[in-house]
Amino acid sequence: MELIQQTPDLSAYLAADDVIDHHHPVVREAAARLARQAADSYAYAQAAYEFVRDSLAHSADSGDPRVTWRASDVIELRTGICHAKAHALAALLRAEGIPTALCYQRLTHDDDGGGHVVHGLVAVRFHGSWHRQDPRGNKPGVDARFSLDGERLAWVPDEKSNEVDYPVLYDEPHPAVLSALRAAPDRPALWKTLPTAL
Repeated sequence: MELIQQTPDLSAYLAADDVIDHHHPVVREAAARLARQAADSYAYAQAAYEFVRDSLAHSADSGDPRVTWRASDVIELRTGICHAKAHALAALLRAEGIPTALCYQRLTHDDDGGGHVVHGLVAVRFHGSWHRQDPRGNKPGVDARFSLDGERLAWVPDEKSNEVDYPVLYDEPHPAVLSALRAAPDRPALWKTLPTAL
């Protein structure tokens, strides 16, 4: 699949805003701590990915009802769904000058097997190409890994089940996703309002 930048200007994929708030002290401190242990930008990107994947709980896996969406809150509270974790990883990577996009898949809803839900990922730019990464967090049956040599995502969409890889790379969260996150009082309510397609 060919990934398509929504915005031609690469600098948009380094920007900070109220969601990917990499200017926030919580994000800056986490980025600085990870950078001190990394030999280069590739090692930093992998360390940031593994920190988000492994140290920030996916709230559905942990049973946490809180809904986070701002990168600094995800890092400080150490919880979030896939979209929130993607925002946190994007902020950590952009904080160190690594262009990072948000991207999405449409997957069968894994809680009840009925219907679909939009799943959030990131893509990092290295070697002049974009490489998708899934920081949602591993669990039995899910073994996502950081990779610049072939994708190691949590899931590969099944076309027969009407699952989709969306090719667009966004510099900001998709409005439908962000609106659902901001409005949800808790995660059970969020499950009812997350978009089922983009």
